[in-house]
Amino acid sequence: MDVAIVSDTHIPSRAQSIPAWARRRISEADHVIHAGDFDSTKALADVRQLAPRLTAVAGNMDPRGVGLSAVETIRLGGVTFVVTHGTGSKRNYEQRVAGIVADHAADGPTVGVSGHTHQLLDDVVDGHRLLNPGSVTGTAPADEATMLTAEVGDGDLDVTVHRE
Repeated sequence: MDVAIVSDTHIPSRAQSIPAWARRRISEADHVIHAGDFDSTKALADVRQLAPRLTAVAGNMDPRGVGLSAVETIRLGGVTFVVTHGTGSKRNYEQRVAGIVADHAADGPTVGVSGHTHQLLDDVVDGHRLLNPGSVTGTAPADEATMLTAEVGDGDLDVTVHRE
């Protein structure tokens, strides 16, 4: 199963659209995870149109009426993904996200997906693998547009970074 992992689109406040290369990967994925900060209901609707199989959470810049929760959990290919935006200061960011993952972890392989910092992350913190795809539109403080894809199956996870 091919999973596209994106975050921090910030449309329209900081970017006009998701880059074409990323839109293609999103639309071709079997499932899409978005870790928040769509920035508008229109941006959320656009991603939903690209990715009918979408797991998404609200970020700190999303309108209150967007209707997304702070944490979502989904099992794909034998891997449980705990998705949260990671809202808060950069200080203790990774430990904060790892704590949320621990609170929602399932039996078997569990991976945390978060956004907020606009910086790529693939690390193990407090025993939990954490992924942050950066900003798919490359908005500051990111230096470039980035996203992740993950091949998942039988509890295994192989992550690839994509950048422009």
